[in-house]
Amino acid sequence: MVSDNTIDGSSIVSELKKARVNFVIALPDIVTCDGLLWPISRDPDFQLITICKEDEGVSICSGLSYSENRAVVMMQHTGFLDSINSIRAMGMDYQLPIIMLVGLQGLEPDSSPNESSKNGVRIIIPMLELMQIGFHVLDKQSDVSSISDLIDGAYKKSSPYVFLVTRAPL
Repeated sequence: MVSDNTIDGSSIVSELKKARVNFVIALPDIVTCDGLLWPISRDPDFQLITICKEDEGVSICSGLSYSENRAVVMMQHTGFLDSINSIRAMGMDYQLPIIMLVGLQGLEPDSSPNESSKNGVRIIIPMLELMQIGFHVLDKQSDVSSISDLIDGAYKKSSPYVFLVTRAPL
């Protein structure tokens, strides 16, 4: 049994399946690789598309939404920052459901993202709030159970949504 102060990657995978996600677009990052990306890469229920730049993933995710396919883009927070213009254009201006799992690499174990000494981590939540992008912090196991409902909501509203992964899933 997983304690609440850890995150079970298989439960995130189950939530993605429950939300009918069938494509995972990813640029591997240290936070999500072992407990999430590698299991997804071996799961026949997902088609994994690896990318070189995160904004490519935003574009692919946007395009897939037109064909009734659900996708999630996995990236590190630095890639999210690098992709802001694509997220703004496709997610905000064109109102497309871009779902992102963003690993907060470097977040200190006992800090919230807003309290991090790492500038790149500390500015993520204020940027999401400024852009009016919905987000959910995945910091403990109990945070995982709402993933499928939040993805469903983002697709119904046709808007971007970000899951901030604060620790490496097991």
